[in-house]
Amino acid sequence: MSPPRGCTNLKLRQLSRLVTRHYERHFAETGLRITQYSLLSHVVSLAPIRAGDLAAAMRLSPSALSRNLQPLVARQLVEMAPGEDARSRIVEATVAGHAVRASAQRDWKRAQLALNERLGVERVAALHDLIDACVAELDDGSDDDGADA
Repeated sequence: MSPPRGCTNLKLRQLSRLVTRHYERHFAETGLRITQYSLLSHVVSLAPIRAGDLAAAMRLSPSALSRNLQPLVARQLVEMAPGEDARSRIVEATVAGHAVRASAQRDWKRAQLALNERLGVERVAALHDLIDACVAELDDGSDDDGADA
């Protein structure tokens, strides 16, 4: 096999933008971006959860998590409450957040099925396996550089 050509980061970012655009076409009616849906889904699944634990679970820096939570808090889909000490915060979805997530989950399912159909289920499954393996290999446990969810 010949060595890879071009910049891996550029290629991943190109793919990421195209996949994001695909999902966001399906999310237009919810008013959520795919990153917000992902974050809201994690909050619904894991809450109540400390903000630091949520950031770790999503492989985000605390500052990136805080920045990404702001629109959800502003829409009253997520609320932040004081934690066990002065520095910690507990994140939880509101009733409205649960409802929006349930509606958006149907849109996500349609987007996922459409992507599977367009790329082929086998290719998507292979992509997931490759991404999971690369994440495991590259994850050194340090904070993320602040990338969005």
